[in-house]
Amino acid sequence: MAARASWKGHLKVGDLACAVGLYTAISSSDRVSFNIINRRTGHRVERQFVDSETGKPVERDDQVKGYQMENGDYIVIEGDEIAEIVPESDKVLNVKAFIAYDDIDKLYFDRPYYLAPADEHDVETLSLIVRSMCDGKVAALAQAVLFRRIRTLLIRPHEGHIIATTLNFDYEVRSAEAVFKDIPDIKFDKEMLELAGHIIETKHGSFDPSAYEDRYEAALVELVKAKIDGRAPPKKKPAPEGKVVDLMEALRQSAGMSGKTAKKASAKKKAPARSDSQRKKAG
Repeated sequence: MAARASWKGHLKVGDLACAVGLYTAISSSDRVSFNIINRRTGHRVERQFVDSETGKPVERDDQVKGYQMENGDYIVIEGDEIAEIVPESDKVLNVKAFIAYDDIDKLYFDRPYYLAPADEHDVETLSLIVRSMCDGKVAALAQAVLFRRIRTLLIRPHEGHIIATTLNFDYEVRSAEAVFKDIPDIKFDKEMLELAGHIIETKHGSFDPSAYEDRYEAALVELVKAKIDGRAPPKKKPAPEGKVVDLMEALRQSAGMSGKTAKKASAKKKAPARSDSQRKKAG
């Protein structure tokens, strides 16, 4: 089945424009999903909105948005009032600036899309824009009305494709200060830093997405298969009990060193190299 665009419009860089589409780059549709059913009848349960005070069902025509004030009362916001302020889409992805890719903190990254030409006649124009971005080692900042909101996107070449990532607004990204303000600045001795460095060095690798399995999803699939086949669900293996050790001992164990071995390794690093004359005297 051909991919279906989530949005179609025109990418515009100055007077240069081409028709493009945005295609969802990530999806949860392949995950195991469940419906809520009635245990007694086996029928699917439907969600129903009820009044929080009376407990009675509220018909769709009587459901309206409300903003809660500090005193607990609500201001009613009608649907047509919201419709009045929704930005009108001109279906244009307008490039505002070109920046270095690393200029944006990845905390602002929201959702990635593939950006592709909407028509074969637009392939050349889009390819020219992307080639120029590659040569200049830059990414593009663009704005468009997407899904009833004005969104900023970072457009960048990636392994022969084009990725357009929606960016979070500044007010959506929380300050780290509230989380880290009470964490003190700790001083570590040289042996601790050397052991930690050794662990990092031995664990050095590269990211291969296929090497990381969603074990919960795999367990759900196995559970569903077992139920379909009439087998007993698989038993969860008990987690090994860990011993409580201090930080230094944990570092030594992680580095595969006992206390004596770690001290010898540390001393060997500290020992200065001997000169030729010193070796002759020692001989």
